[in-house]
Formats: sequence, C-alpha cells, structure tokens
Amino acid sequence: MSDGDAPTLADESVARARIHAREVANGDGDYHLPVDLGRLEWTVSARARRRAGACRWNASCEVATIVLSRRAYEQYDWPAFAAVVRHELVHAWEFQQFGESGHGKRFHKQAAELDAPRHCQAFAEPRYRLRCLEVDCDWEAKRHRASKPVKAPDQYRCGACGGRYEAEHVSSGRTWSTASGYGGTKATLGDGW
Repeated sequence: MSDGDAPTLADESVARARIHAREVANGDGDYHLPVDLGRLEWTVSARARRRAGACRWNASCEVATIVLSRRAYEQYDWPAFAAVVRHELVHAWEFQQFGESGHGKRFHKQAAELDAPRHCQAFAEPRYRLRCLEVDCDWEAKRHRASKPVKAPDQYRCGACGGRYEAEHVSSGRTWSTASGYGGTKATLGDGW
C-alpha cells in the first residue's frame, strides 16, 4: 500500500488476522498456541470460493503461509473469521513442530483447545450438486467446480450405496446423468452457466 492509498479489504483482513495471531501466540486472550510468528507469512485469495483459509508449508525455508479468503472475510462475522484464523494457526504450528499437518487427532486436540472448528463452514453456495438416484439413498455431495464426477456422472457411482447419481446445476435447477447431458445443459444455458 502506497502513501495516500486507502487500505483494501485484503489489507484489513490480514491486519486483523495478524493481531489475532499475536494474541494467540502470546496467550494474551482466551487462547494460547506457541506458533512461531517469525516463520509465518500471510496472503489473501480473491479466487477462493469454498475454503475460508489454507496453510501452505515451504519445507526448504521452514515458513508457513496462511492464505485467507477475501469472500469469507466479507461474509463471516469477526468471531467466525477469527476461528478460521485459529484453525490455520493450528496447521502452521503443526508444520513448524512436526513438518506435516492434517485434520487428525493432534490437530483436533489443538483446535478444540483454541475453540477453532475442525472444518470451516461453507461461505458460498455450491455451483453443482450430486444426488443419488436410488429410492432408498439420500446421498448428496456439493461441488464448486465442474470436476470429472460433475462432467461425467455416468462414469462414477454414489458415495454411499454405489448406485447411479445425477448432477444438478444449482442456480438453474437443470440436471444430467451423462457426459453428453452435461455438454447439452452447458450449451443450453450459455451465459447462464
């Protein structure tokens, strides 16, 4: 940011996240996690649609980078976003201490101590929905991108019962169960896709 420029939403979200991280690392508030802030970098993603945050580890220089979603910052209230920051701090701490991180028992224990969610709530509606076609199965999955199972549902099976499923373009309500159905729906919707 240059002199005279107003801070952006990304600047604001990182500033607030850094302040909260300092409080957590120093034990100044309700939470404490001895994460090394000197080996932590911050950035904001304007593209993220489903992840509120992520933590990436550069093992060669032993630096964790926390990536925060601008859309999540816009949609969450501060307590919910602060919980996302604590969630990502647990990942950073695990990377710094053990060289790896996941959502296993160690993560779950630390996240619980910090009142951080094990998984963050969705902040955007999915673009696609997969739904089992079997009468006795209520399996459903949400997708934000046109993945292979979205584009060719006839090549995959239900995650619960192994039956066939259909894909739905959520905003239009149109469904398909084959690769050609996907192509036809996309062509029909045109700019509405």
